[in-house]
Amino acid sequence: MHMEKIIASPNSSSGSGVEELTNNDNIEELLSSLPCEKLWDNYSLYLYQGCWVPSIFLNGVIYIQKHFQARDTDIILASIPKSGTTWLKALIFTIVNRSRYALSEIPLLASNPHELVPFLDNSYMKNRSSIDNLSSPRILSTHVPFALLPHSTVTCNSRIVYTCRNPLDQLVSYWHFLLALYPEQTTMRLFPLEKVFEMACQGVQFYGPFWKHVLGYWKASLEQTGKILFLKYEDLEEDVNFHVKRLAEFLGCPFSVDEERRGVIKAISKLCSFDHLKNLEVNKSGKLPSGHANSTFFRKGKVGDSRNYLTSSMSNHLEKLIEDKLNGSGLTFKKIIKSS
Repeated sequence: MHMEKIIASPNSSSGSGVEELTNNDNIEELLSSLPCEKLWDNYSLYLYQGCWVPSIFLNGVIYIQKHFQARDTDIILASIPKSGTTWLKALIFTIVNRSRYALSEIPLLASNPHELVPFLDNSYMKNRSSIDNLSSPRILSTHVPFALLPHSTVTCNSRIVYTCRNPLDQLVSYWHFLLALYPEQTTMRLFPLEKVFEMACQGVQFYGPFWKHVLGYWKASLEQTGKILFLKYEDLEEDVNFHVKRLAEFLGCPFSVDEERRGVIKAISKLCSFDHLKNLEVNKSGKLPSGHANSTFFRKGKVGDSRNYLTSSMSNHLEKLIEDKLNGSGLTFKKIIKSS
């Protein structure tokens, strides 16, 4: 894989810490200086500025820190993987574009949400112009922690929607996603749930530690209420209509009285529901440009499913760990009730 020749200081805790290297150097110099956890052949996690970044995305993360210029009109969806990202992409795209398309003609019906809302982490470096040339408002997404966001994203008037999920469900969903995304490398035998659990408890997972990721956006949302909207997957699941209305208001495109009367909020909630998206032909048989099946992003989406995979001991340990890590922040997660 071609890597742009840039490097970042592994000890930097503020700003991007990015410097250009000479043409004779490459990213291998950076990789050799960072703590590393190998998952399988040619795939590792590197501890970059306090975050465990997948090796295939590290250069992209550095690139957006150095080059991405946010606009005041940008909408950024941030999340740690497997926290409802696909769902929120569908909702935000539909809410923002509802005056441009009739709901019966919304591109979401023929395209996976990840095609409509690109990830900065791996799209910007590959095709910078495709992002730079998007008309406003641009809807973009990222998995990087708040502390690693491009400087312009934090300082301009762009809006950030952050979604998180109960850490038990997030962990199990993350494990299933790895198995589905890389079946040739990640068999149950080579990458068991117990191993993923142990690593997560050490903070080692895609864009982890989990607690550091959620706390970064949580604290920022308390300080910048008009800029950052903090959502929990479970709250969205419990009352999606309420949060669809809340999202529209936060994004600056509130529903009119007439829209509410005509049931537009409920129609969007239904259109973007997990079951409806999962059963669209594009998500049953389609593939992303990367070659990954769209169906990979639609497994169950059920709150509490982790209890069917984690032992009581594992669940209790992780819940206590997260509780301790979040202590004093005001951020809590409801305990998950075992699924029947």
